[in-house]
Amino acid sequence: MEIAMPTDWELFLLPYKQAIDELKIKLRGMRKQFQRENLHTPIEFVTGRVKPVDSIIEKMHRRQISEDLMEQDLQDIAGLRIMCQFVEDIYQVVDLIRQRTDMEVVEERDYITNVKPSGYRSYHMVIRYPVQTVHGEKKLLAEIQIRTLSMNFWATIEHSLNYKYQGAFPDEINERLKRAAEAAFMLDQEMSAIREEIQEAQQLFSYGKGQQRHEPDQSLEQNEQRSTDHPTR
Repeated sequence: MEIAMPTDWELFLLPYKQAIDELKIKLRGMRKQFQRENLHTPIEFVTGRVKPVDSIIEKMHRRQISEDLMEQDLQDIAGLRIMCQFVEDIYQVVDLIRQRTDMEVVEERDYITNVKPSGYRSYHMVIRYPVQTVHGEKKLLAEIQIRTLSMNFWATIEHSLNYKYQGAFPDEINERLKRAAEAAFMLDQEMSAIREEIQEAQQLFSYGKGQQRHEPDQSLEQNEQRSTDHPTR
């Protein structure tokens, strides 16, 4: 099937870039509100990206998506990632997003409770977000992936290997990835078991000495493009 493409990709993707910029500000603002109230913030940091044109085209051809269905069927043209310290934080973030009135949750996929056969874990939310343009309001879809730092480490490595093997991992690599995924989740479980102790220590370190915790958003901003463009799983 021949798939028609937008003639001006920059113009087409502009609302998605605007959505990413706005959503990063709003989600990072939530983090700062927790910090201002001296509360544990479930959001460690936020990154975002607009899917590269070549990735959009490849996915449209692979899934036989026509241009008129592109914005409906490609839910991750705008993609955000929220990193959390603890698994419990993930579900708190999910609840916070559900409660917002400036975005609508249209789909949720819990790959933490329902872990993928590969070992992949993350919580995916697809939202409908209104962007104000010079031509009026445009509602578009964006995907938010919420995961712990250890889940993200595993997913980043798996994504890199996927480029080499195109998804057809040798059996040995596949088994090692599965074991690594379980080890990463065991780390999350161990950290959750001493979560209260960790949070108390972090508060003492950050506020007892009159110091702010390191704000990672700025330094990680430079790595967004290479760290957030994972294919939909």
